[in-house]
Amino acid sequence: MDSTPSSSNKVIPIVAAPSDETEVFLYAATKKIHPRSVSGLFARWRWGLVFLTQIVFYGLPWLEWGQRQAVLFDLGARRFYLFGIVLYPQDFIYLTGLLVISALSLFLFTAVAGRLWCGYACPQTVYTEIFLWIERRFEGDRMARIRLDEAPMSLNKLWRRGGKHLVWLAVAVWTGFTFVGYFTPVRTLGLEVWTNTLGPWETFWVLFYGFATYGNAGFMREQVCKYMCPYARFQSAMFDKDTLIVTYDEARGEPRGKRSRKADPAALKLGACVDCELCVQVCPTGIDIRKGLQYECIGCGACADVCDTVMDKLNYPRGLVRYSTQNAVRNGWTRAQILRHVMRPRVLVYATVLLALTVALFSHLMLRTPLRVDVVRDRAALSRIAPGGMLENVYRLQIMNATEKPQTYRLGATGLEGLKLASEERVEVGPAESRWVPVRLQVPYGSAPAGSHTVYFSIGAEGGDAHVSEKSAFLVPR
Repeated sequence: MDSTPSSSNKVIPIVAAPSDETEVFLYAATKKIHPRSVSGLFARWRWGLVFLTQIVFYGLPWLEWGQRQAVLFDLGARRFYLFGIVLYPQDFIYLTGLLVISALSLFLFTAVAGRLWCGYACPQTVYTEIFLWIERRFEGDRMARIRLDEAPMSLNKLWRRGGKHLVWLAVAVWTGFTFVGYFTPVRTLGLEVWTNTLGPWETFWVLFYGFATYGNAGFMREQVCKYMCPYARFQSAMFDKDTLIVTYDEARGEPRGKRSRKADPAALKLGACVDCELCVQVCPTGIDIRKGLQYECIGCGACADVCDTVMDKLNYPRGLVRYSTQNAVRNGWTRAQILRHVMRPRVLVYATVLLALTVALFSHLMLRTPLRVDVVRDRAALSRIAPGGMLENVYRLQIMNATEKPQTYRLGATGLEGLKLASEERVEVGPAESRWVPVRLQVPYGSAPAGSHTVYFSIGAEGGDAHVSEKSAFLVPR
């Protein structure tokens, strides 16, 4: 049988089918943002807060109050000094209250005017502004920095980059040193640095905080605001249509297009926006405000400043990019109408609660008794028979003098019939010191039924108004 295929049979070769798939890269390299320098009202406000916050931060540790540092959080001695106030770990409630007030303040400011904290006073914004200013001194403004990035390595590029990083490191290390100066007396810290006797923990925190400042403000600028800061993610929950935000007036600006200064935009059927891209170039996070509100916007107002300069050159009215609300832009409200809608119920509730908490916290802080007492029972012996047929319980009292003068305190106890203090009644405690005092309480044997009985320790300053009463238990065995 002939197996040769006939001429009528066709042989179809098997080939790979052409692929219709297109390779898509889901990762895009982050482009470096070179913010352009800008001047204007909001830039002046931002720099004003930069100076204010840094004068406070760098200057506060060097202020003296009497014979000590005015603000010092001495973790080793467990003392916290705030000018004339001495706090102990037992006063942690004040820190809790301060954190609650800070959170409510953030809610209030955000409800009224968006991310004011981010745009003007956040440490990330403040140090980014400082580091950008240093960068401009060495490398020039935006276009000069871009050209320097693209240029090959040369002596000019080396000294400019090297000088910039040296100054950055100096600022960062000084920032770390100042931060540690709030926890270790700053003059002692400076002497230890000078004599090369700085402890391991101080060294670690100076370098760690300095490295964080150097990295965040020098290299991770907008990444911190866009990806690391949680506030950018939940801020929208505190916004509404009457919140002041940086807004582009789309009805006035569109359609955008380039034109000469003498051209009539109406004749060209163009809006006020000349599509110069300057609002994008000055943005520290690199967004285009003309695309609407975005979570990356930190509300710094740089785009509003630069847009106003363009409008001035074209003799157009200012405010194409401005602080406004969504309702105001949509309805064409005046400034007075915007301000009336700012004081809405949500804002009033925040403001009322914030005011009440602030007054309560600081009133309690100012009126608090400058004496703290903790009572700890002696666990070695719950109860014992003392000479003279007396039943005795032993306690340890931690007496904390919250004044900066030596104090003499008188001790007493009540709560059981025949109860008496069998130890020293007078205790001397130095200024801003804490002292553990052993105290023995006795009652006649058989004068009280078996069980636990509440007793009260009274501690008062001689010649002063400070007085504290603390309760404990007196145990009578069966």
